[in-house]
Amino acid sequence: MPINSLFSWIIKKRVHQIELFKKYPTETQRDVFDKLIDFGKHTEFGQLHHFPSIKSPTDFKEIPLQNYDTLKPYIDRIIAGEQQILWPTTTKWFAKSSGTTQDKSKFIPITQESLEECHYKGGKDLLGLYYHNHPDTKLYYGKHLVVGGSSQINDLSKDSYFGDLSAIIMKNLPFWCEIRRTPHKDIALMSRWEEKLDKMAEATAKDDVSILVGVPSWTLVLLKRILEITGKKTIAEVWPNLELFMHGGVSFTPYKQQFNDIIGSPKMNYVDNYNASEGFFGIQDDVNREDMLLMLDYGIFYEFIPMSHFHEEHPPVLSLQDVELNKNYALVISTNGGLWRYVIGDTIQFTSLLPFRIKVTGRTKHFINAFGEELIVDNTDNAFAIACEKTGAKLNEYSGAPIYMTGSATGGHQWLIEFYTPPNDMGVFAKVFDDALKNINSDYEAKRTNNLTVQFPEFNVLPSGTFYAWLKGKNKLGGQNKVPRLSNNRTIIEEILSHTYSY
Repeated sequence: MPINSLFSWIIKKRVHQIELFKKYPTETQRDVFDKLIDFGKHTEFGQLHHFPSIKSPTDFKEIPLQNYDTLKPYIDRIIAGEQQILWPTTTKWFAKSSGTTQDKSKFIPITQESLEECHYKGGKDLLGLYYHNHPDTKLYYGKHLVVGGSSQINDLSKDSYFGDLSAIIMKNLPFWCEIRRTPHKDIALMSRWEEKLDKMAEATAKDDVSILVGVPSWTLVLLKRILEITGKKTIAEVWPNLELFMHGGVSFTPYKQQFNDIIGSPKMNYVDNYNASEGFFGIQDDVNREDMLLMLDYGIFYEFIPMSHFHEEHPPVLSLQDVELNKNYALVISTNGGLWRYVIGDTIQFTSLLPFRIKVTGRTKHFINAFGEELIVDNTDNAFAIACEKTGAKLNEYSGAPIYMTGSATGGHQWLIEFYTPPNDMGVFAKVFDDALKNINSDYEAKRTNNLTVQFPEFNVLPSGTFYAWLKGKNKLGGQNKVPRLSNNRTIIEEILSHTYSY
């Protein structure tokens, strides 16, 4: 049997199990819950919070909600070498993640169970579903290029390591995946992003790459560098067998046209996934849909806080069977990595309840609601995509913040935006964006009526490379670092503007 056919047969065996949890979601989640509690009984956290007496998810809700600050004292002790604190088995890997461009880093524990039963399982399922949806694919014949991060030894304990999640996964890949990966680890795990970018482009330009994996913004930077090195016009000329980009981290909507143009291949496919340092949560399983299937058997128990109550001292927390369509929820997870009732900071909406499918709508801290307009990242990503489509523009990055009311002046929104290809008429672009946002968000439309509360948006088009230079100045190039799309205050936007004037 040819190797690609053998790989296809093996990788698709999970599809039947996926169909089962789609059919029995609450039963699957209850099984995950029971196993987590059984493991948690043997930890310091579990003993402190009376896990042996927990009999149901209702009992579990007596445990206070956690965030990184409340779990940090436990994590610091694990980093220093203590064990059985949050999870009963040995924990020696920590995913370094900020989630935004803030200076404070988070160190998320990665256990062997979370690697094998969550992150690797998610990667295999993504490929399995792709082979299921594209039975004639020959992905395994080509190389797999992951645009990832770096790792380093933990100075506090010689037996543990820090690194971006992608680097941790890369260091522990099973052999069948490692033999198809490119470039060599010496390059893939380099910490200096700009040097790594050049070396990665040079090392992979002559490979036969069939799969790309990465965050859209940073992957575009790599692809443009490869075209510069090779002198080719499209990536299809460099990698004629490229057919799949597995993307995540930010919405793909503002970037899709740019990828179509730069890759230049009608056979190219794009698959979204929701894989964070804290866990692998979702996969775009249906080629005719843009949402993602919530993966229910990865050792993660899910709860949800309605965003309308998020800032309350004791907000209601819903179980999976209680959620509703098209409502914004903050995601709460308990995982086989030792995170318990952890508010991850992401917001989602359910697009289907049978099976449970979701879309990521933003971050609990990234929104604009200075005037009751309740803008979320999903709103603005889609409005920018519409404006680009109708004006022929190509977007690189953007960030927005409120313009506060002063005296008799109406408030509004200021948008810092960087284009790959600017529109011919910025006024038309702004008008299309404003109209699209009104159609998407009724609260914004109400506040914009007659400019009564919110005036027409203000746009500042930044020089090419500004956001890149700003990230570089914060030592946040590459990997999983992202520009905050929305802020409810002017701190970040003023910092970028100040940087622009000195750039």
